[in-house]
Amino acid sequence: MKAAKAASLLLAIVLLPVFVPASAQQYPTRPMRLIVPWPPGGITDVISRTLGQILSESLGQQIVADNRPGAAGTLGVGIAAHANPDGYTLLMTDVPSMAISATLHKKTLNYDPVKAIEPIALPSRSPTVLVVYPKLPVNSIQELIKYAKANPGKLPFASSGPGSITHLTYERFKSETGIQALHVPYKGGSPATAALVSGEAQAYFSCISAAIPHIKAKRLKFLGITLPKRSPLWPDVPAVAEVIPGFVMGCNTGFFSPAGVPAQITARLHNEVMKATQNPRFKAVLTQNAAESSTFNQAQFKQHVADEVKSWGKVIRDSGLKVN
Repeated sequence: MKAAKAASLLLAIVLLPVFVPASAQQYPTRPMRLIVPWPPGGITDVISRTLGQILSESLGQQIVADNRPGAAGTLGVGIAAHANPDGYTLLMTDVPSMAISATLHKKTLNYDPVKAIEPIALPSRSPTVLVVYPKLPVNSIQELIKYAKANPGKLPFASSGPGSITHLTYERFKSETGIQALHVPYKGGSPATAALVSGEAQAYFSCISAAIPHIKAKRLKFLGITLPKRSPLWPDVPAVAEVIPGFVMGCNTGFFSPAGVPAQITARLHNEVMKATQNPRFKAVLTQNAAESSTFNQAQFKQHVADEVKSWGKVIRDSGLKVN
């Protein structure tokens, strides 16, 4: 009897590798859900819906966008983290928010963003930009730093909320320049941008897609961009890294799954996403939002996420923000 059980177990172990690829080869056989942990209308939502439409065509199954906003993106990410790892629940969110939550909210989250979520592809990369109220008497990053130091604690520096990417980018800027400004948190990027346009706030690190219309209309003054070097789209605008070496940050949007999805499925999804980034419709959306696609393979994207968790964790610790 024991010998028979042992033989059956051995047969199951031998056959298992055959069954998994066969299942993955047939994937997908039904519609998929793409969780977007942000409200409709934002850059992550627009990019997600466009990518979902293109993937629906290439995979032969509908991908339905499911907006689950709340708790700085952690609500939707949590839903994905606890989903069945069968490849039918996927996630698109900005990498910084997820990386920030891994440190800032590690005590209250009921999942570990690093262990519970599998990075698949990075379809969109976009920088943040340093913009100021047009009437502020500064025309460069250096002049802004000088102005803030001459007026300690008085320069109203906006953010889209406590613990947001815009807040922590400001905290890093403050730490590395030695300025003392007045942090003014708003309930989202739109109110923060509106406050800057009105002059209620006077400086802000914004995701570029939200700032571009106001920059073009001269409602905001464009001082710097958080790329390693100047963008060919704005060659006269310096990279912040020219003044603060290594100051490179962005609002990159990643494509993820719950951890545990078979490798054959995640590999196929990676390939399909990367093909979709070359679709003219997707390229048009990226261009409209001043973003670009990435050439990262899956291993490089995983390393990018790990690097983001490490770098944002350092910013949080250095800023003295309370971890909850």
